[in-house]
Amino acid sequence: MIGQFLPQRTRSVPVPPAAASANCGNRFWRVACGCAVAALLAAGAATAQVTINTKTGTVTNGTTGQTINTIDRRYQQIEPTRVPLTKSELDAKTRLELIRLLASEQGFAMRPFPRGRKGLTLVANGKLEPFGEAYLDMVTAEGLSAKPGDRVVLTDVKIDRSRIVFELNGGPDRKHRFLRHIQIGVGPVMDPVVQQDDQEPVGARLTLTFENHVPELTGAEVKALLAPLISFDVKTPVQAFTDTLPAKLKDAILNHRVLVGMSTEMVLFAKGQPDGKSREVEGQMPFEEWIYGKPPQDVEFVRINGNHVIRLEIAKMGETPVIFTKDEVTGLMRTDGTPLEPNGDANTRIAKVGDVQTNPDTEAPATPPSLRKPGETGPIGTATDESDPSGRTGVMRPVQFPKEKPQTQPDANPDASAPPPANTQPPLPDASQPGPPRPQPAPPAGADQPD
Repeated sequence: MIGQFLPQRTRSVPVPPAAASANCGNRFWRVACGCAVAALLAAGAATAQVTINTKTGTVTNGTTGQTINTIDRRYQQIEPTRVPLTKSELDAKTRLELIRLLASEQGFAMRPFPRGRKGLTLVANGKLEPFGEAYLDMVTAEGLSAKPGDRVVLTDVKIDRSRIVFELNGGPDRKHRFLRHIQIGVGPVMDPVVQQDDQEPVGARLTLTFENHVPELTGAEVKALLAPLISFDVKTPVQAFTDTLPAKLKDAILNHRVLVGMSTEMVLFAKGQPDGKSREVEGQMPFEEWIYGKPPQDVEFVRINGNHVIRLEIAKMGETPVIFTKDEVTGLMRTDGTPLEPNGDANTRIAKVGDVQTNPDTEAPATPPSLRKPGETGPIGTATDESDPSGRTGVMRPVQFPKEKPQTQPDANPDASAPPPANTQPPLPDASQPGPPRPQPAPPAGADQPD
């Protein structure tokens, strides 16, 4: 409760060039959804100041004030409404009419609605709580009840002293929480008062708060106050979904065009179900190809990986296929429409931090860490020495096996030119070759003589 009354805080942090990528794991540096913090470093300067708003997650350049990166626009702060409110307190008759009018009313979600008992809190003609990184953390921890563009139903409306509580899609609480533990019966046979329901609630909660009391309101005024979060206009599902998107992305979907960076949901709203699908692997990356159209019509090949379009190929009869690989959607969904990485500035260097995914087929592996300073070489004869005159430098060379050394055993490595070692007997003659007869020993006395 204390944090709600604290002023908005910002921090100016000096970021040295060598340490720009050393804080990727710190929670303070995480903006949202794994988005990398881009640091603008002035040319020739040793350090540069980056201002990080700890409440909104906005990162700006401390020198120029330019916004470097923001969180997803769906989790940003809303624009306050301007609905005129009376100072008179809501009476009992108007209260019943308001509940009767709003109960079971249907609308379309304009922002993600998280599950959980706390839910979102909207101040009348004011701000939304939580927002920014806290909003994203709530959706991540509690789960998502409704995505932008989904239909929501006001299943219950409760009017308190200074707030109106709306239960969406059944609410986040279990029904009959206390009666589920009560059983009635005679003897060993007991029947529960309420049958057990193991299904988890998937609804959400939205609280509309006022300053001191709930003023006299009409149903139209309540809907106008909830317009930043719920739209009660009569729309088609495509209109309800595209109203939550930037203008450029909305026009692309309504004109049935696919852009690189779109999610699969956007592609389905823009083109519908594909005429064919195929799953393939390129290098080490699996992907799914959605095919729209058949010859002689234009054929579009939409390559999807990780629930996002990474490549678009448009093939026309008699023309060279046109291939698009540049992401055009991520910058629109995370900023106010400007690119995430500004280009064209010679004094700007982008330092990407965080978990960087590299393509092993097109990108070289990262250089291993070293204790040497930039430009410092190793000792003579090492693989990193560039001044070795012996030519034994290089990253990868053929393997050279060592030469065999003579063994100490006799006759292991015979050599005709070498003299025979001492204390050795002359070789015995070969029995297969003719030679002088050998002397026979004399027979013993008394032995039979051969004839």
